[in-house]
Parts: sequence; C-alpha cells; structure tokens
Amino acid sequence: MIRSSGILMPMSSLPSPYGIGTMGKAAYKFVDFLKASGQKYWQLLPLGPTSYGDSPYASPSTFAGNPYYIDLDMLIADGLLRKKDVTGIDWGSDPEKVDYGAIYRNRYQVLRKAYSNGRDRYADEIAAFRAENASWLENYALFMSVKAKFGMVSWQNWPDDDIRLRKPEAVAAYTQELQEDIGFWIFTQFLFFRQWEALRTYAEGKGIGFIGDVPIYVAMDSADIWAEPQFFQLDEDRRPKEVSGCPPDAFNDDGQLWGNPLYDYDRMKADGFGWWIRRIEGVSRLYDVIRIDHFRGFESYWAVPAGDETARNGVWRKGPGMDLVGVLTSWFHNITFIAEDLGYTTPEVKKLLDDSGLPGMKVLQFAFDSHGDSEYLPHCCAFNTSMYIGTHDNETVMGWVDSTSRKDLNFARKYANITPDEGWCWGMIRTGMASPSNLFVVQMQDVLELPGSCRMNIPGIPMGNWRWRMLPNATNAALARKLAEITKRYNR
Repeated sequence: MIRSSGILMPMSSLPSPYGIGTMGKAAYKFVDFLKASGQKYWQLLPLGPTSYGDSPYASPSTFAGNPYYIDLDMLIADGLLRKKDVTGIDWGSDPEKVDYGAIYRNRYQVLRKAYSNGRDRYADEIAAFRAENASWLENYALFMSVKAKFGMVSWQNWPDDDIRLRKPEAVAAYTQELQEDIGFWIFTQFLFFRQWEALRTYAEGKGIGFIGDVPIYVAMDSADIWAEPQFFQLDEDRRPKEVSGCPPDAFNDDGQLWGNPLYDYDRMKADGFGWWIRRIEGVSRLYDVIRIDHFRGFESYWAVPAGDETARNGVWRKGPGMDLVGVLTSWFHNITFIAEDLGYTTPEVKKLLDDSGLPGMKVLQFAFDSHGDSEYLPHCCAFNTSMYIGTHDNETVMGWVDSTSRKDLNFARKYANITPDEGWCWGMIRTGMASPSNLFVVQMQDVLELPGSCRMNIPGIPMGNWRWRMLPNATNAALARKLAEITKRYNR
C-alpha cells in the first residue's frame, strides 16, 4: 500500500432526512469532501443488515447489504416511490442519533411500496441479479421470509423442525408458500447493490477507495449458519458446542462472551476453505481494502462452553494459521488486506502476522500508557502498518482526553507537542499523519472535534451503540483545506 490516509465514517452516520445514513446525496457529498481534503480512502463499518442490538458485526448474512442504506430520495427519482410515501413517518427525533426502533418499524413498509412499483419494471434485471448471486441470495431471502413468518425469532427457535433443520421437502414447501416475501428480500438486495455500484463508480472516478471490515465470526442467527451448518461446531440438533469470546484481562474479570458459533476448521480445510473464498469474493464487491477483524483468532481462538454466562471457563484452541491466511492472500491478488491484530497477542500471533506479510494495526490512543515503552508509539511503527488514532471501539479523542490520567496525558502532550492553539484532535491527527505507517485513518468525529458522547461503540455493552450521526453541513471547504494541508505536508 502506498503512503496514504483516509477517514473512518460509518454509512449509518451520514446525515439524511430519513433517520439513518444512506447511499444517497450525502454519501456523494462525503466522497467530494474526501477528495477535497486529499484523502485516498473511505473506511466503513460492515455494510450488512443489522439485527437485535444493531451491531454491524452481527448480521443475518455475511453477503447481503443493509436495506436501511437504500436511499429513498433515489427511489423517488426513479419513480419507485412518491414523496408522500416517505413524509409524515417517524424516522426518529434526534438528527445526531439513529433510532433503530423507528427505522425497523417503518423502513420496510416503505420499501415494500417500492417493491410493488418496481418488481415488474425491473423484472429482467432482477432475474439477472438473482442468477448472478444465487449461491447466497436464495438462502438469504428464504431465511428472512421464514424468520418473518415465525415472528423474527432466531432460527434455532423456529417451531417447525423440518425447516429449522433445512430438510429438502420443507425448503421446497416454504419456498412455494413464501414466494411473495422471497421476492421482496431479493428486490431489496437488487436495490442495495444497484445503488452501491453507482456510488463506488463515482468514488473511483474521484480517486477514492473503500476500506471495509470482515468480522471474523458470523452471527448464530444468520442465513450463513442455517444454510451451511457443516462448517461450524454444532451438535446434531444444530446447537453450538462452544462459542466465541476472549479471556479475562485487566479490563474485564469475566472476559468477553461474544457467543458466535466457532468454525469447524478441519472441515473447512478439507473443502479447500471454499466457504472463506466465497465470503471474500462477496466482500470484494464492496471494498478495495479488507480489514480482517480479530486476526489473532486465526492463530488461536478462545472457546467458551455453550451455555456459560461468562467467558471465564474458555480455553485456547489452535486456529488454521497460514493454511487459511495463505489461501486468502494467494487467491485474491487484487485485494489489499489489513490484519486487525489488536488485543491479546503472543509470539505465535506476531509470527503469523510476519508470515502473512499483512500490515497490522497501531492505535495512537494505546501509545501513551507505557511511558516510552509502547509498540504503538509512532517512532516504533514500521512502514507496513496501519495507524489509527482510535477505531470504532475507542473513544473519540476528546472522550479519551476526558477519561485518561493526567500522567498519561502529560506524556502524550510532550510526545506529540500538543499546543493549546492546535488542540488535541488536530495535534493527534498531525501525529498520526507524520507516523511512518503507510496508512493513517482518522475517525470523522475527531476531524470534527466531537466529544465522547459521539463514540460509536463501547465493547461489552450490548445495547445503545452504533447510533452517532453527523449533522448536515458539518463539513465545509475550510475544513477540507485544513485537512488537505496536513495530508500534503506528510506526503499522504
């Protein structure tokens, strides 16, 4: 990767009149801002559909796009909706926060109107899209349709065991019964990828690439596990034997219990890791650079007995290592990967990173608590790394300043030469820009100098995250020039 920089800005955080960011006018305006400010990349959080808890890292499909991000004004321009179809609806009352409850209650009703108006007009294009994406789309659409029929409960709790266990006769029967709903879910994906491809083409024309995440695990309540249970550690009744998490540490005595089913890596290896190849092929339709979440889990992973209420009783189990990583890096020559190697690392994890040749991640907020002895300090960072002030799991810079000890702040102030005139946010941006790391990414909240209340996610807190939104007109030409000057100064 050439020396470059970008901004982390979730799609959901863009301003729009309909409660959540979309692939509409504000997205194109943000691409223009990135271009004007000298950036090369727009980093996004996963673009898949969200479910209970609203986390983009727990999606009902690893291949599908989030229907919430379909822009309604574009549908009006296309004649699929009328303006009155989207007015007078509760999209949420706070322009700085997503109200996921309101979006869930009302978004799909509007999209169903678009489906009624567009299904015949785009019949040939939908059929081509359906054929092109048959490997995942049919399973996803049937999964969502059956899930809706049973009141949106997890597929593990579906009252009909035959469809829960995907018996062929049940699949055929429900496919016939739910044709209308299946058509709707396919239509939403057609719209999503139609709008996404237009946005990506526009960004490419401006010289802007996309960085996106691949969560290492998939949600239990997903079409992926329901459709291909053989690749996961499940018992005969399709229940997890062990689940994912991370061990207790200085921050959490109970560890973190994520609860995702674990992969059956032996079965995957016997299949040539075809599941992973298909997954990355799907994600490559969205992104130019792929950040592999929780990369250390490929070396070894924390396995917690299913049913435990904490992660305390987990054990380390060996991961696939270079058997899988080597397949991905050799198969996808046109994709740049970033390894999210944060958290509990060992010499074995560092060796896997070295063997892979992938750039790891450095987080500037982590650099100042060891007083000169941190691998995250910029002077310790190699060229083949990606530098962040903070990720979506960290505080904003101003939130970090408010929550960090005076001793650590004094060290950071001296190290980065933070002055009152420059301020903490721009001082940290300058420090990251000046680092040797080939890639530097800053959260949009820090470009805007926003407080800790605008933090995107607090790990371990299941509800109330992923809500921050940027206000309309928060960006302007003066802000773009200020960021462009620093970007140019440090040859990014």
